Amino acid sequence: MDSNTVLIISGLPRSGTSMMMKMLEAGGRAILTDNLREADVNNPKGYYEFERVKQMKDGDLAWLSEAVGKVVKIVTGLIMFLPSSYNYKIIFMRRDLNEILSSQKKMLVRLGKEDDDIPDDKMAKVYEEHLKEVRGWLVRQPNIETLYVNYNSMIKDSTEALNKINDFLGGGMDVSVMSAVVDKELYRERKA
Repeated sequence: MDSNTVLIISGLPRSGTSMMMKMLEAGGRAILTDNLREADVNNPKGYYEFERVKQMKDGDLAWLSEAVGKVVKIVTGLIMFLPSSYNYKIIFMRRDLNEILSSQKKMLVRLGKEDDDIPDDKMAKVYEEHLKEVRGWLVRQPNIETLYVNYNSMIKDSTEALNKINDFLGGGMDVSVMSAVVDKELYRERKA
């Protein structure tokens, strides 16, 4: 990666972004996190978030200079706020939408929060349209390279995906150590 590149992990909430952050950290990549959001029953191995990311939509982009050469997690709803003044390599996590919806509902229950009562089929359509918009935007950005990684495939056998990730990032990571991060016990919302 050049000296102006930021590595981003993105995807819908509950798509495996935290797991990917942990894998890259285990593989030897420097990550940008403030650890303000602590691990809990929903993400027992941590969230790997950086709070200032949430201020991108309000114009707070100054923190990106700290992210050069590091890995930062940015959910899909904020990805289109990335300025063109940097280069980005994005590992974009994909997961079966039914599993994402189930995981979100169960997370709300575990947190004691109310369900939003939006039917799953409507929410799935909203997510599909959102992902279509984000993918279209990514393709049009000359300063962004994107690698799509399937969470479901990663859980079954991470070796192939991790080798692609290692190549995408220029090599040098310990794929076997990264693979050991996968905890199949945390794959709780399986597709029926």
